[in-house]
Amino acid sequence: MGTERGSILSRVAGLVVAVGLVVAVAGCSGGGTDITSSSTKPQSGGILTYGSVQQPSCLDPGFAPETATGMIERNIFDSLVSVRTKGGPVQPWLATSWKVSADSRSYTFQLRTGVTFHDGTSFNADAVKATLDHIVDPETKSLNAAGLLSAYKSATVLSATSVRIDLKRPDAAFLQSLSTTYLGIQSPKSLAGTPCTHPVGTGPFSFVSWTPNKELDLKRNPAYQWSPPGTAHTGPAYLDGIQFQFISDDAARYGALTSGQVNVIENVPAADVKALKATGTDQFFKTDSPGTPYQLLLNSTKGPFADEKVRLAFQRSLDIDGLVDSIYFGVYERAWSALTPATQGYDPSLENSWPQDVAKANSLLDEAGWTGRDAQGYRTKDGKRLTVYWRTGAQLDRDQRSTLAQGIQADAKKVGFDVQYVAEDTGTFGKNIFAANLDIWGGSEQRAEPGVLNSEFASGETLINGGENIYGLNNPTLDGWLSEAGATSDWSVRARDYANVQQYVVQHGLQVPILVPANLLGAGNNVQGVSFAPDSSLRFYDIWLG
Repeated sequence: MGTERGSILSRVAGLVVAVGLVVAVAGCSGGGTDITSSSTKPQSGGILTYGSVQQPSCLDPGFAPETATGMIERNIFDSLVSVRTKGGPVQPWLATSWKVSADSRSYTFQLRTGVTFHDGTSFNADAVKATLDHIVDPETKSLNAAGLLSAYKSATVLSATSVRIDLKRPDAAFLQSLSTTYLGIQSPKSLAGTPCTHPVGTGPFSFVSWTPNKELDLKRNPAYQWSPPGTAHTGPAYLDGIQFQFISDDAARYGALTSGQVNVIENVPAADVKALKATGTDQFFKTDSPGTPYQLLLNSTKGPFADEKVRLAFQRSLDIDGLVDSIYFGVYERAWSALTPATQGYDPSLENSWPQDVAKANSLLDEAGWTGRDAQGYRTKDGKRLTVYWRTGAQLDRDQRSTLAQGIQADAKKVGFDVQYVAEDTGTFGKNIFAANLDIWGGSEQRAEPGVLNSEFASGETLINGGENIYGLNNPTLDGWLSEAGATSDWSVRARDYANVQQYVVQHGLQVPILVPANLLGAGNNVQGVSFAPDSSLRFYDIWLG
């Protein structure tokens, strides 16, 4: 579950185009520090094999949105700045320093020298400008990065080692956005070629080959000398290379780890966590993901859920505690808010504030006029059944989502909802998503910044603009809080506004938080130096094989 980017756009739009983890050993969870599994002196050499549940749709981080893309490409691409811990300071990386104008609309970066791309060309201000312009170019059709750059106006090359970035408006999350893989700096030469299939960055590993539906190979960059502050070592990576094997089937992926066919797997099936901990030959790591929980976003712009009473009735009809515990064996926590507890700005006051209440759900539906019942027990109004459509792409129907959907269908039916869970082919699914032709969307977005709420609920952050506002929600109350929070650097103001947003979207039934996503990672005992980034993704640079 922690391996999907999870955002609406990152799993919807990415799938359409594709056709298609701080931590401690033995299952302890935490918040994203540099604690590692190392127990002896690091050594160089060896190829790490990694079993991934998901594969990229494209290897251009400026276009592709999936977590698989971000995880793989963090090894290929470096960013201007780095954030090592949740809520921690922004630190230099490819940029050695920066100044911000008094109106927070202009950032002037001084750049590191002596850095080269994998194709031999030099990193400079031209590369920064080319990368950012590429992302916002309509021809790129960016499915995530453009949303992170929604405030971007232009970049001006001042010299080979200095670039000014101007914004259309202040953006409090701008530096954090620059630290993400999706805004990683690309070689201008590669951008003029085929970045989707041959990515070129300055990172600790370079691209070798990609066989879709099978594997992707990276090799160590022997010239690497510019890791960000806070890494466990400097210089080239320890590993000779990394091979990502794409194994979508849970049983096959788990079997590949326990049989020694791969060194590491993601998305350890919840039912197998207890057994994995007991093997004595493997390690288990869990780190809760920041961003939004796995949630059901309800379409308030049309259909049955345009009525707030119907949305709240659906929300209160669900035994979320029971569903999460029974399906995921206590591995995942039940969610209460539009942000996860691992996210700065999370509002804990929502915990236990809206438990299942079947009587209230029934009363709300009565008030909304759904007073009839048909032969199957579903609510009716003016002769029409209370049917809502929950669409998903066939390739996204994993992590026991269909089992979870069945439980939600059963709970909702008790008060009269007919929930149609529909797994569609890629083409049909894409058309329905971009036309907002659905009542329920299930997803999450993995990001170590509360500004993720802007992406999901601000009126300007629609899919076509690179955001996650799938239904075209236009709510002036939310826009006011989100706009203020997005523009100010005063954390007390941001925290207040984001708390207001979290309370509003739950209290008005715009979303139904289900569970807190986490990176569940299994690794052989020879895998050392394991650590996780603030977004819960695995860091490969400091890993070594014992």
